[in-house]
Amino acid sequence: MNTRRNFNSLRAPRMSDAFPQAVIADNLIFISGTPGIDHTTGQIISSDFEQQVRQSFSNIKAILEDAGSDMSKVIKTTIFMVAGNDFAVINKVYVEFFPKNAPARSTPQVMPFPAGILVSIECIAQI
Repeated sequence: MNTRRNFNSLRAPRMSDAFPQAVIADNLIFISGTPGIDHTTGQIISSDFEQQVRQSFSNIKAILEDAGSDMSKVIKTTIFMVAGNDFAVINKVYVEFFPKNAPARSTPQVMPFPAGILVSIECIAQI
């Protein structure tokens, strides 16, 4: 790895000052866990699981675009969802954001997140 830098977009929520939204290393971008928070209000978009999943991917899309990448360059996603939610919803939204050549994916179920967060998505993409 020759270069490494932290990256933050103004078009997506930043979860903490303790870590960046993403790290760019050479030609890869590693996006931190990104929940379904509206960046303009700083609040969860809705208590609806599907809306949170869609907002999480919209936030990731904004980070990628601002970093010089896009959704077609995503190689791997990890979707942490609160146990009891529906994989069919994840699959439905996944196809919307990755209509062709979907990236590899892991979807572990986790204990509840704070503040009503039902999903947090991280990914690795090419720049």
